[in-house]
Amino acid sequence: MTTYLRVPETWPREKRATSALGRSLAAYGRLLTDPVTWGHTLCGGMAFASMFASITATPFVHIDYFHVRPQHYGFFFGLDIIGIIGWNVANTRLVGPLGSLKLISIASFVSVIAVFATAFVCIADLGGLWSIIGCLFFVVGVVGLLLANCTTDLMHRCPHNAGAAAVFGSVQLALGALASVAVGMFHDGTPQGMGIVIGVTGVLIFVGRTLVLRWHGTPVRASRAGWIDRRTSVNRARSREPGALPPSQPRARRQVTCLPPSAART
Repeated sequence: MTTYLRVPETWPREKRATSALGRSLAAYGRLLTDPVTWGHTLCGGMAFASMFASITATPFVHIDYFHVRPQHYGFFFGLDIIGIIGWNVANTRLVGPLGSLKLISIASFVSVIAVFATAFVCIADLGGLWSIIGCLFFVVGVVGLLLANCTTDLMHRCPHNAGAAAVFGSVQLALGALASVAVGMFHDGTPQGMGIVIGVTGVLIFVGRTLVLRWHGTPVRASRAGWIDRRTSVNRARSREPGALPPSQPRARRQVTCLPPSAART
């Protein structure tokens, strides 16, 4: 509430959408029919869910199953934070020359491999504690890069629909909460519950990656309401140009007076 009352709006007035609630809900509906939106939501959202599954399960896995001292758990958690920072630094260096789509393709591929490796070592109970830590370093680390580029690419795809970021953020938080609940449901005192949940997120990340790469070149389905809103915004911008006439005052036609030939000769 304080932000709404005290922080001024930075988006230009002529570009703001002044649609009613019904049109806003219709805009959300159009987003949910776009396969690329679903792809970004699954890529970023399920990567976020895999991180939440790790955060929920690793205290029990590390401390109860592998008998790590509670005061040492923060060290292993800090390794994942270092992974997030490292991938974000790489993102700042690579997003310019490669672009968001290429980074989404690379990061989602790394995420799928790391997630499946984590699920395998957890379910098969191979490699002990350090195998899980090594896999989770990539599972958690790549999340920041995926979220940033999925959001950016989605906003570029839907520049006139601010609800795209809202849908993406809401869904990723919901998926993270569901992943935490699922870890609790499958918890049996071993790492297998975490492996199952993280493995499911890997399958859905791969599905999202396929949707993004397959449908990225197709246009978003437009609506008549959205076209009218964009046309209105363009007219508002033109009306504020220097020397422009208001929309209610049409440009007057120039009158041409034709003189008779005798008058023209004199």
